[in-house]
Parts: sequence; C-alpha cells; structure tokens
Amino acid sequence: MLACAGLSTAEAWSDPSTQSADGGLPGQASPKTAGPPVAQRKPHGEELFGEARSDDYFWLRDKQSSEVRAYLEAENAYTAAMMAGSSQFQEALYRELVSHLKETDLSVPYRKGDFLYYYRTEQGKQYRIYCRKQGTLSAPEEVLLDLNEIAKTEKFVGVGGLEVSDDGWQLAYRLDTTGFRQYTLHVKDLRSGKLGPERIPRVDSVAWARDNRTLFYVVEDDTKRPYRAYRHTLGSTEADVPIFEEKDERFTLTVARSRSLDYLFLESSSHTTSEWRYLRATTPTGSFRLIAARQQDHEYSVDHRGERFYILTNRTGRNFALASAPVSKPGPEQWKTLIAHSDAVMLTGLDVFQDFYVLKQREGGVPQLRVTDFRTGSSTRVPLPEPDYALFPEANEEFQTTSFRFGYTSLVTPRSVFDYDVHAQQRRLLKQDEVPGYDASLYQAERLEAVAPDGTKVPLSIVFRKGLRRDGQAPLLLTGYGSYGAPFWPAFEPGRLVFLDRGVAVAIAHIRGGGEMGKRWHDDGRMLKKRNTFTDFIASAEFLIAEKWTTAGRLVIRGGSAGGLLMGAVTNLRPDLFKAVVALVPFVDVVNTMLDPTLPLTVGEFEEWGNPRKETEYRYILSYSPYDNLAAKAYPAMLVLTSFNDSQVMYWEPAKYVARMRRLKTDANPLLLKVNLDPAGHGGKSGRYEQLRERAFEDAWMLQQLGVAPVESTVPGSTN
Repeated sequence: MLACAGLSTAEAWSDPSTQSADGGLPGQASPKTAGPPVAQRKPHGEELFGEARSDDYFWLRDKQSSEVRAYLEAENAYTAAMMAGSSQFQEALYRELVSHLKETDLSVPYRKGDFLYYYRTEQGKQYRIYCRKQGTLSAPEEVLLDLNEIAKTEKFVGVGGLEVSDDGWQLAYRLDTTGFRQYTLHVKDLRSGKLGPERIPRVDSVAWARDNRTLFYVVEDDTKRPYRAYRHTLGSTEADVPIFEEKDERFTLTVARSRSLDYLFLESSSHTTSEWRYLRATTPTGSFRLIAARQQDHEYSVDHRGERFYILTNRTGRNFALASAPVSKPGPEQWKTLIAHSDAVMLTGLDVFQDFYVLKQREGGVPQLRVTDFRTGSSTRVPLPEPDYALFPEANEEFQTTSFRFGYTSLVTPRSVFDYDVHAQQRRLLKQDEVPGYDASLYQAERLEAVAPDGTKVPLSIVFRKGLRRDGQAPLLLTGYGSYGAPFWPAFEPGRLVFLDRGVAVAIAHIRGGGEMGKRWHDDGRMLKKRNTFTDFIASAEFLIAEKWTTAGRLVIRGGSAGGLLMGAVTNLRPDLFKAVVALVPFVDVVNTMLDPTLPLTVGEFEEWGNPRKETEYRYILSYSPYDNLAAKAYPAMLVLTSFNDSQVMYWEPAKYVARMRRLKTDANPLLLKVNLDPAGHGGKSGRYEQLRERAFEDAWMLQQLGVAPVESTVPGSTN
C-alpha cells in the first residue's frame, strides 16, 4: 500500500489503481520522474436532505493515525523534491527579506502608571524582549519577559498578551507553546522575578481588579469557544469558582478593563449580537450587572468616563450610532444619542479619555479618526497625508492625557506611530519603521475601481515600482480576503519589495464580505450572498487584465484562511483566469466543517456562512464550497500551505482538497501541498526568521510561476 515513488522520506502514498501501465503516475512526463503521492479513497457517506453525500478522504481527519502522518510526510517530500531546484533562489530571497528588516530595533515606549513600557528585538534572535523603565527613559531597564529564553526549551512561542496590575508589580501573561492558540496563564512577581503557582490552561482573556490581587479570566471549552469566567485570588490554592457562563454556543465571552480603570466588563458576543455586563473594579467580589439584554442583530460596545457609559450601538442602523447612559441606570431606555447613524459613515471603534473621545470611522472605504472635546463639544477630523492608507491601534493606557497615539501606514509608507495633541490639533511623528534598502520615491500606489456583475463598484489598491509598463504583459499578484467584515487595508509590507523590485505589481481587491465600505459591505458578502465575494474578486482580476495591468498568463492570486476559501472558489469558477494560486491555511471544506459542531468556530460561524442543517443554507453553501465543487478540468498551478496544529482551519481541509483535486484535474500544472509538521499554527512558525524562511519558499514559487528569472541576490544578510 505504501509505494516508493522516488521519494526518500515517508514513502509516497500511492493507490496502485491510479498508476499507468509503465509504472508511472498519470500526467508525468516520464516513468523515471517521481510522481506525486496519491491518497487512497476510502468511502465515507452520510445522507442529508434525502441525498447521499460521500467523502472519500474523510480518513485524513484522524490526527493520531500513522497512516495519515505518512501521507502528509509524503506530500512534504514531494513538494521538497519539486522545489529542490529553487533552493539557491529561496536562500537569496531569504537574505533579501532579512536585508529589509531592522533586526535590532525598539518600539515606541508608552506610559502606564509609573512606568514606560516597550519591546525590543536583537539581531539574530527570533523573538521580542518585553521591557520597561520606571519614570523616565534614562532609568535602568527591567526585562519583563524575554521570549527568546522560553524558546530555548520550546519550539513554538506565542504570547497572548501582557497585563500588569495597577500597582505595577504583578504581570499576567498567556503563553502558547504548540501553535494551537491554546494559552496557559502565568503570573510573575516583578519585584522578585519569580513565577507564581498559577498555571491555568485554556485562558482566552484576563483583567485585573483594583486590589492588585484579584484576577478575572475567561477559559475555552473543547471547541475553543471562550465561555466561562472565573475570579482568582493570587496565591490561592483553592479551586476557582465560575462567576459567569455563556451557554449559547453562538456566543463567545471576553473580560476587559476600562481605560478609566474604574470598571471591569464582561462581553458576550456572536457575529451579529452582543451583551455587556459591568462591575466596579474596587469591588471585585461583587456581581456583574447587565447593561442591555441581548436582542438578535443588536451589536453594541461600551466604554466609560465619570458617571456615564459611552456606547456604540447599531440598534438604529447597521453603521452604528454613538450614545451615552448614566452608570446608575445604563439600560437602553436611558441611552442618549450623541452621534446619529449614517448610511455613509460607519463608526467602527471608540476610545474614551478624561477630556475627549476618539471615534474610528470608515467613509468611502477609507478609515478616519474624529476627536471630540468634552469641554467644548467641538469635533475635529485628524488630517492624514495620503488618500489611501491604513490605521492601526497603538497603546493608549493613560486616561488623563492631552494626546492619543495611533499608527499609520500605506502601500508606500512604512508603519508610523503618531501622537495627536488634542488641544493644539497637531499630529507628531514619533517613529517610522526603518526599512533598510527602501526608497519610497521609487514606488507608486493608486486606487482603482472594478465593476461587479451586478453593477457594484469594487475598490482596488495597487502598488508598483515606477516605470512599470502598462502593456498587458506585466506580472501581477492579486490578493483578497472578503469575510467577517474584516477590512483588507492597504498597508506597507517590507516583504512585498521582492515582488516590486522584480517588476511585479501587487493589488488588493476590497471585495464584499469585508468591511471596507461599511457594515452593508459585509452583509452583501455573507450568508446567502456569499457568492458576491467571489464574483467581486473575479471582476477585479478581469478589470486588471482589461486595463492592461497584466494578463491571465502572468497573474498569480494569493489568500489565506477565509481568503483561502476565496482562492478555492474563484479557481473553481474561473480556472482560466489565473496562472497560479497560493492558498494559505485555506477554509475549503466548508460543508463538512460546518456540519460538525464539535470543531472550533463552527457553531459561532453559522451567522457568517450559514447552518448546513438548514436545507436552504446547505444548498447555498454547497454551491460554492471549493472541495465539493472540484471537477475534472484543467486548473492553474497551485501551492497549498497548512499547519498540522492549526486551530482555526484543521489541516485535513487543505489535505483533502489537494487529494481530490489531484485525482480530478486534467492538466499537468504543479499542485503542491506543504504541511508544517513541527509546532506551528494558523500563521505558521512563530520565530521571525523562521517566518521569513517560510515566506521565501512561498515567494520563490510564485516568482517562478510568474516567469521572473531567479537572480541570485547580492545583498548580504543573516543566515539565522
């Protein structure tokens, strides 16, 4: 059953019935050429709505099976063999990627209480070192957490957040050492440097009370749903008692602390509905009180100042309004509208300070910041220097301040950190990431617009090196996401330079299902309108070809997770439109996954994809699910990447997808599967140099598919 096909590790998995008469595998140029592993077909069926469903590769779900492991190792060996000729190119690309990285660097320090907090990196070290100084930056450095020390005994290191107690002397942090995004809570005494006895598994969120001894935390159930909150007293040896449990499987639970430090919040939220509770941080043994009971399709979030709560709510419109309510009676009947709902402007976030608040908005697909002074009531939009850009959150821990901090970037502007002085109405650049070897004047970004089949205008962002010829022959990389209402912002990526400097343009399609154009943009690309996501992307590709940015023979597409679903769906619909496809941890087995409520995320995501136990929703999902719609036809070249320990998209989805495509496809184009079998997660390996090596592998494959000659880099770089 295990047949050696010229692969040196974990003999290639082969079904003899698929071999040709000369002993080779179908589609191979020569019987001397090693063929790809071919997964066995083991019928597994069920009946749904009177129809028989069969899944020949269901057996790949058995994570403990040596048979499964052997098959995945064979896929890796085949991929390694197919990519062996590009090893020098991969190494050159890796050195090039490292050359654009400022290896020894320091984040912008932020103040919290008596301390200034920051992290730094050191050349040759994989991970961040979290530090602080007391009072001023001239004070001695105190190392809070050096992830490189943890990495001496762990192959994967992921930190889920650092929370320091109000007095500054207790550090709670969550650590993942498997890649499965299951974090264990630790508490470190910063005076002694010693760890406390706490080793609490499956902790998803943490918040301190005022007394510096009481810690609230939320744990996950077996499906990785954060569902139960506990109160813990430092040093206690007694079992913690639950204080709240979220029983509705559509909802997840989060604990947090207000910036004012006066309140603790418990948020229960689904994809469409939310419910908040509050407790004074000075009375940690008290009970959380309800703000507004959940109502289907009513989402709201809460912040605090003085005697009032400030609430973003969509009860009067999908794009949200801003209201406030007295802390003493915060129910919805007391909500006073401060900013009414607008169809043109979506309110996406709120930060409340002692003297002002900051609203995060989206208008015309562009993010904005609007500052309102509590004393005068005046409101000002923060001016930003480019027409197309991305904003990202920065630490704003101080409640009493005259400024707030935000991050900014664009396709040509590296990540930048600003302070905005509310009184002077001026922004001040604190730091722009240094990107060695980058000259912004050599590159250009534009905002484009495609038209979907239903007439909807779909924005695109594109960046290229100046001098690019618009003759229809230039290579182009098109990316997209289009799910969960998550925007795909036009942010700077140093790694993108390996494409731009070789004459490859890079474009982002801001398709429906994302949130760039407001809440309705998301609504029009989810549930029974999900196919709009795919047709928007296809329209974007057709537009780029029609406008002579590229041609189908030099167009590569790339997407990950739900963006990997996008890759699979559009490849089924228009395989002729793309030269090659990269699918990262792709969600491609939609029907089978959504039929299994024991898997992480499934039940909660019924409100994003639909519930296939309902016939109408089942048939709609079935109409686009990439795994179910594979057919006997020609497909573009494809590289599929996943991790054995991925917690978000199980490894078997891409493995099954590749196995079935390999059986059905009629072309001779390469189809490669690479499985991270070492500890790795949804984002791959955890070390920054390890990630660059993975990126170099992926980039080498794409550049070769685009016909960009592999020129050895002359830039000296690290060999870590």
